[in-house]
Amino acid sequence: VQLQAFGGGLVQAGGSLRLSCAGSGRLFNSYAMGWFRQAPGKEREFVAAIGWSGVTIHYADSVKGRFTISRDNAKNTVYLQMNSLKPEDTAVYYCAADSITGRRYPPTLERDFASWGQGTEVTVSS
Repeated sequence: VQLQAFGGGLVQAGGSLRLSCAGSGRLFNSYAMGWFRQAPGKEREFVAAIGWSGVTIHYADSVKGRFTISRDNAKNTVYLQMNSLKPEDTAVYYCAADSITGRRYPPTLERDFASWGQGTEVTVSS
């Protein structure tokens, strides 16, 4: 699976952005998908993940209630709607596809994801 993330940009605190991750490959809709982020000087961290069917979703505590992950398998696309953005959300955001197909409960560990997009930068100003 090849992935391309886009939709990042500069936004003021309290604002919103929607990231998209477009995937190629006929099995895209069979993979759980995740979003991770890496802030300057920090390690990459889990943000959200969604199962292949879109039913099961996990969020990092830091984004619960503010971010929403969703997917449109007909369009081979996963989204991350980010609301009430804070300066600490500033990071490069990466989408990733699970290492195996058909996982109903999406993983949350980086090592369980095999394909990664190139990242899209989000900057939240105070």
